[in-house]
Amino acid sequence: MKLILSTVVAVAFLVPAHAAPLTFDFKDAKGVNNVVFQLDAPLESINGTASGVSGTVTLDPEKPGEAKGKIVVATDSLVVPNPIMQGHMLGEKWLNAAKHPEISFAITGISDIKKEGDKGEAKVTGTFTLNGISKDLTVDARVNYLPGKLAERGPDKTPGDLLVIRSKFEIKRSDFGIKPGEATDKVAEEIAISLSIAGAAPKP
Repeated sequence: MKLILSTVVAVAFLVPAHAAPLTFDFKDAKGVNNVVFQLDAPLESINGTASGVSGTVTLDPEKPGEAKGKIVVATDSLVVPNPIMQGHMLGEKWLNAAKHPEISFAITGISDIKKEGDKGEAKVTGTFTLNGISKDLTVDARVNYLPGKLAERGPDKTPGDLLVIRSKFEIKRSDFGIKPGEATDKVAEEIAISLSIAGAAPKP
């Protein structure tokens, strides 16, 4: 979900200094970008996924801390195994997917950058929006910049670069007005999120 998220640009610093600004598109035609979420309450553990990831991130390799962009997850792409629970989750009393169709993370800053080869770690700060409520959030991200690897990802062999993001973090549902204080024996207050996404920057 969070989206988060979102999170992506932590790797601006991995792009070679001579490169022009790159825009990475996270709408994945292959359909493997995903978010995993878990709520582990005393009586029930809820595990689900979301696949409706999109958004773009643009960065200047010489000014990685100024990278901007937004990662978006379609609320109605969230799925849990139980169909009744699925309906409740997306319904008006919980996430209200009809009124709030997107979960997003808009990047506002990057800090604590650590680089090793083409891989790196950083803290990514941004505005996380869920259920129509926005909060500032900082998450840890692991990033891998893969120049020239886009052609290996899909059958169309499009030339270009990839930006692969991995992040794990937690949010509280009460912070986003999701039935705060209710049903905590079955629906945990803490939502653990794992983000695995790749953005594509095709070459002209």
